[in-house]
Amino acid sequence: MHTAVLVRRPAPPTEVRTAFALWLTAVAAGAFETALMLGRVPADQVAVGLVIRLTVFTAAVLVAFRMRSGARWARITLAVGLGVAGSASLVVEPLGYLLDGGSLADAVSRADALDLVFGASRTVHLLAVLTAVALMFRPAANAYFRERPS
Repeated sequence: MHTAVLVRRPAPPTEVRTAFALWLTAVAAGAFETALMLGRVPADQVAVGLVIRLTVFTAAVLVAFRMRSGARWARITLAVGLGVAGSASLVVEPLGYLLDGGSLADAVSRADALDLVFGASRTVHLLAVLTAVALMFRPAANAYFRERPS
């Protein structure tokens, strides 16, 4: 009779578990922002935008699960793909507005309720991404990823 031996893997450290929760928060914020913008985007652009966003959101969640289980490639993919490129996509429009001479006070004074809710969600989204990236490279997280085969 052959008995299977179960090897218990150590649980991810708090930093990795928190980063995982923050990646899910960022995806939820992105989905919320997408829903808010549906009424403001021309109908002929909705399908393509939804397909792209759903693909990115799905991939982000799947890669976040792999990161939580210790896959080093997933940590790097999240850090570069969403931490750098994704963050840039979140701030390029507001930065362009400010660089073109727009002011934050003017933008807020002209904003309607939907704009303010969108801005709040975008802020949560960006803070979740930046914090998740930082947490994935804390010492306890680094040790966790070193222990895991990629």
